[in-house]
Amino acid sequence: MTHQLTQKERSLLQDQLAHEEICIKKYRGYANLAKSQELRNLFNELAQEELNHYDLLNRYLGGQGGQQQQQEQQQQQHHMIRGSGFEPHQFDTRTHAWSQQTQQQNQQSQGQQAGPADDAAMCQDMLMTEKFISGVYDTSVFESANPRLRRDLQKIQEDEQKHGEKIFNYMQEHGYYNPQ
Repeated sequence: MTHQLTQKERSLLQDQLAHEEICIKKYRGYANLAKSQELRNLFNELAQEELNHYDLLNRYLGGQGGQQQQQEQQQQQHHMIRGSGFEPHQFDTRTHAWSQQTQQQNQQSQGQQAGPADDAAMCQDMLMTEKFISGVYDTSVFESANPRLRRDLQKIQEDEQKHGEKIFNYMQEHGYYNPQ
């Protein structure tokens, strides 16, 4: 991407890049923990879509000259995200200790890795995450001076809303969420 970013745009994109990275890690981590194959597939699908967002944002940030160190750091992070270096136990202990504890309890009592209660909690967490991310993209859209960037951010926000809808639908279909 060749347009010059404003300082505000750069700051917002860096924040969004960090948010996308967390989403990718959470979706991949939860995919490894989910009991339901359907949920594992959904989380892996959404992780890939978040990676596409990460790549797009990174291209905007990478197009700015004079930021060699920042670009190298982003490339290293990107390789970590894309690579298979993700360790589920790191995810659990750093992000959601309840998951590791519940997983151990389930293994002891049922001989299984995770249970429906864990799947419901993971879905709830990701639905809340998608709500937050969508709101942050809303701000980024309004703060962007570049029409092309604004359109790309609007598209990502729409995708994030679709992610939330997919999670909501899964939760509703499996009795995890019953809006009144």
